[in-house]
Amino acid sequence: MNSRLGILLGAIVGAILLLSMTAFTVDQRQQAIVFQLGEVKEVIGTPGLHFKWPLIQNVRYFDTRILTWDDPEPQSFITLENKPVQVDAFVKWRIIDVRKYYVSVVSVGGDEVAAARRINQTVTGLLREEFGKRTVHDVVSGERHEIMNTVRDKVDADVRSLGIQVVDVRIKRVDLPEAVSGDVYRRMESERKRVASELRSNGSADAEKIRADADKQREVIIAQAYREAQRTKGEGDAKAAAIYAKAFSENPEFYAFYRSLDAYRAAFKNKNDVLVLDPNSEFFRYFKNPGKAGR
Repeated sequence: MNSRLGILLGAIVGAILLLSMTAFTVDQRQQAIVFQLGEVKEVIGTPGLHFKWPLIQNVRYFDTRILTWDDPEPQSFITLENKPVQVDAFVKWRIIDVRKYYVSVVSVGGDEVAAARRINQTVTGLLREEFGKRTVHDVVSGERHEIMNTVRDKVDADVRSLGIQVVDVRIKRVDLPEAVSGDVYRRMESERKRVASELRSNGSADAEKIRADADKQREVIIAQAYREAQRTKGEGDAKAAAIYAKAFSENPEFYAFYRSLDAYRAAFKNKNDVLVLDPNSEFFRYFKNPGKAGR
């Protein structure tokens, strides 16, 4: 009885060991290569449970996710103006053909780091070429996006033979050396001052033109207003003279009396006023004999 139980347990353990030696799983983030006696037998890209022959076959896994290579040190390039710039960039890449990648990189003693360094060398050479065609202004802002796209396409075409795809090339920062930065900032400051001076000069000229035009318009408006006022005043004086003449012709005596009252009112307006006149003067005719003064 004990011998049968031992045989059963041994068979179970053997089956488990055999299953562990033949079964393997592939994660969705990976691809696997099955080797048979050191040669590539099969590439497995489907995630799940798979099987292999024990002892004569072995499996190696490769990460197919997007990987990043970020150079720890910025690279120095020369622009079209012979100005040095410090460029910090990174590369996004992944393995798209595991068989090619293994044959071209791993089988010759390489790994992910070696592949990334190969990509980085190509990126550096292309960036140096692209920066050498452009000015500082172009590489800082004007054509930065175009540079990244051009380098990405060229690097991707170069490393496709390795089973690698370059997803993106990004320039994080473009700096100028301190000596160059000082010169650039001084030129920028001088240019800004020149533009500001030009704007102020143009503004002063425009202001003078506006003031001259406003003064001209003011003089014209004043002249027109004075002419209108004089015309209105003349018309008023003419109407007043006509009214006075009409009133005088209708009743000369009353008109003379009314004008004398106006004269008295104006002469005796203030208490302190003093008049030295002959009592028999015509000025007092309505005081002495109002009924006969106008005859």
